[in-house]
Amino acid sequence: MDLHLNDKTALVTGSTAGIGLEIARKLAVEGAKVIITGRNKAKLDQAVDSIRTSGGARVSGVLADAATEEGAAALVRATPSADILVNNLGIYEMKDFAAITDADWRRYFEVNVLSGARLARAYFPGMLERNWGRIIFISSESGLVTPAEMIHYGMTKTAQLAISLGLAVSVAGTGVTVNAVLPGPTRSDGAVAFYAKLAAERGVSEDEMERQFIATHRPTSLIRRLATVEEVANMVVYVCSEQASATTGAALRVDGGVVRSIA
Repeated sequence: MDLHLNDKTALVTGSTAGIGLEIARKLAVEGAKVIITGRNKAKLDQAVDSIRTSGGARVSGVLADAATEEGAAALVRATPSADILVNNLGIYEMKDFAAITDADWRRYFEVNVLSGARLARAYFPGMLERNWGRIIFISSESGLVTPAEMIHYGMTKTAQLAISLGLAVSVAGTGVTVNAVLPGPTRSDGAVAFYAKLAAERGVSEDEMERQFIATHRPTSLIRRLATVEEVANMVVYVCSEQASATTGAALRVDGGVVRSIA
């Protein structure tokens, strides 16, 4: 299937590893001009090289922290116009509610919510002028079912859904679509490190820790495993395409059936 991305410019945040890197890779392989972001130059250069090795010829990196106002401004200066914006940047941790500080709440909102809202605000006027654009927020199944072990994270994922739907409604009748993609537990670089830390603390193997996490914290999973970054990226890249022009205002789950809902 030709996704008609050859003339499109795509900006993907949080894209030097994990889901973001795989989204950027697949967009570049489909012919889009892709800009990735990161705070570490070595990791950024490595990610660019990795995408080029995979066959994505038109890819470049911008050294900036997309979670900050200054970093967002630097990104917009470097890439004044984008047809596709994938707000993938995000952080998470397991933390008891009583231990979540005011600083934690502010940091999670700044990184997970405000970063995407800023960039959407910067790019969607140009998309409207061209009457074509794609904005995708990478939310989570935790945005629908708030996890007790990381309430602050779940709050930010729900907030992303609200922004995504509201922005989609605000551009109704145009060629601009806005959607959220909701991964479930996914074997990203961050998740691997997360489970490795838990495994070391509890004296079990990483594979066993992953199985325990799914069984204990996501027992409704139908696939009974972590999703792969490729599985999540496939959904995102389709939503970025011309073929997905009738899909907007949606919360698209790639959660392995964790959320038990008909709708």
